[in-house]
Amino acid sequence: MRAITIQLTIIVGYLLIALAVGLVAYRLTDRTAEDFYLASRTLGTVVLLFTTFATLLSAFTFFAGPNIAYAQGPEWILVMGLMDGIIFAVLWYVIGYKQWLLGRRYGYVTLGEMLGDRFGSRWLRGLVAGVSLLWLFPYVMLQQVGAGTALEALTEGAVPYAAGAGLITAFMILYVVVAGMRGIAWTDTLQGAFMLITTWIALLWVLAAVGGPGAATEALASNPETGEFLSLGSGYYTPQMILSTAITIGFGVAMFPQVNQRFFAAGSKTVLKRSFALWPILCVLLFVPSFMLGAWAAGLEVAVPEGANVLPLVLAEYTPTWFAALVIAGAMAAMMSSSDSMLLSGSSYFTRDIYRPFIEQELSDRREDLLARGGVVVFATAAFIASLQRPATLFELGEAAFSGFAQLALPVLLALYWRKVTRAGITAGIGVSQLFYISSLFLAFVPGTYAGWTAGIVGMGLGLIVTVVVSLLTSPAADERHAIYFDGLGAD
Repeated sequence: MRAITIQLTIIVGYLLIALAVGLVAYRLTDRTAEDFYLASRTLGTVVLLFTTFATLLSAFTFFAGPNIAYAQGPEWILVMGLMDGIIFAVLWYVIGYKQWLLGRRYGYVTLGEMLGDRFGSRWLRGLVAGVSLLWLFPYVMLQQVGAGTALEALTEGAVPYAAGAGLITAFMILYVVVAGMRGIAWTDTLQGAFMLITTWIALLWVLAAVGGPGAATEALASNPETGEFLSLGSGYYTPQMILSTAITIGFGVAMFPQVNQRFFAAGSKTVLKRSFALWPILCVLLFVPSFMLGAWAAGLEVAVPEGANVLPLVLAEYTPTWFAALVIAGAMAAMMSSSDSMLLSGSSYFTRDIYRPFIEQELSDRREDLLARGGVVVFATAAFIASLQRPATLFELGEAAFSGFAQLALPVLLALYWRKVTRAGITAGIGVSQLFYISSLFLAFVPGTYAGWTAGIVGMGLGLIVTVVVSLLTSPAADERHAIYFDGLGAD
């Protein structure tokens, strides 16, 4: 009982510290939509880098990733390295810089605003927002499922799954409603640095307990069930699987609302360039220790019950109670960083791209601010209720969300750089690829893979082809404004 008290005290205490930072930020936040959503476009290099980093430090990273490494081997580092270290760093500049220029000139807050203005269509704006909210829902659930299973495993069932998921839901609601982007960015910076440090300490602590990396690797090699983990290639890590997963995750990340909006929030072009250049370093520093802990745990024969996460169990096995709780507290705070950013961005997509264009066009900043905060409560509560059903594994939830968002990426990229994209073309490209991917998830007669390639990447290709073909076959609508993406955009 004393160990559980220590664990919960550390975890709740850490979350309260994060909430306190949000209260300070609230006192400094203007009551305007731009400040609430984008911190008035003033983020510097360190804060932009770490807020983006912490926003992606989700249950998918801390629990699903080590789980895959535990079950299939450490080549998951290669998949995630391709995703965040290379693909997303390139997209950060290719898509992010153009969006930053457009946002600075025209005041865009959301991706839907940017596309709706260019193509003169509130329906396209609503489509992008609706699709984004659709895929945001399972990813918010992912954080709640991750928190619930982590606390349940750490406390050996003393804290039930529903209580853990409810705890992080309550804190994420409080935090977003109070803090806005400014507070989220501040705590993200602290939490990103904290997780880097504690993850490396955890790795060194576990290795010291088992006799060093050589002993841990030897245990992995000598175990008949895990010996193949030390060689490249397996029935799971096929080239098609690695490339499909890396590409859909990388492009999906660029379309995540909470990430995409950060392209608008940078203080300058220099901030953007420095941030994407440093991105691969941060990814390697985090992914290597967390995924290797999962892989080594398989050789050390750490027992992982079905549906449980390996990271809390290996920490409970080889580190003191207080330290294991500290790492899980940091992981939960990182999950909260992902969730609060998602809820903040989701509220902006709803209020600015659905409510304002279709329900109440003359919407004051104050009323929009209240609607956004209320929407956060409704969305988070609905996701929590759905998470109680545990509808899928952490990996399945994350993969569905990444691939769903990835269907937006290529039509958006074409719109940013190809003058001939028409309203009909981009609408058809987004609509067809989304329908195809959703069908692959829910209709048995639509395959999930094609010669080893996932439906997610096939859908991306389909969306690209449809956007190009329909654009070539149709004429621009009279109220399209393609020139605003190309004429007179300059750097600072």
